[in-house]
Amino acid sequence: RRCCLPCRTVDIVAAMIGFTSSQRYFVYRSCTDMRKSFDSLCALVSAQMKRNFMSGDVFIFLNRDRNRIKLLVWDRSGFVIWYKRLEEGTFELPQFAEGVQDAEVKWERLVMILEGIQLGSVKERKRYARGA
Repeated sequence: RRCCLPCRTVDIVAAMIGFTSSQRYFVYRSCTDMRKSFDSLCALVSAQMKRNFMSGDVFIFLNRDRNRIKLLVWDRSGFVIWYKRLEEGTFELPQFAEGVQDAEVKWERLVMILEGIQLGSVKERKRYARGA
């Protein structure tokens, strides 16, 4: 059985950073100064995104050039920041609804963003999803 790159990447990234498909992921719409760290990113989550930074949700920030990305999450005992800088290329942003400061993305979409897969070229097949 041959595994595609995104499948293998999901397993590797999940094992490395502990993110799962059961978490919610929110991409901040505006460009972020990558010098910001825990406290100032939490302030953005609270003031701009109007979300609880201690919820366990993952908050995603990109710089103006879209070649750097930070993921902020509260785990059981403190905050964690995952930071990646591309040596070449850019991260693609998801579509944002008009007038909102963030967009929720699924775990699979986040992996595609991190791996440089063009989101517009992806066609998702229908899957069962249990209602809330």
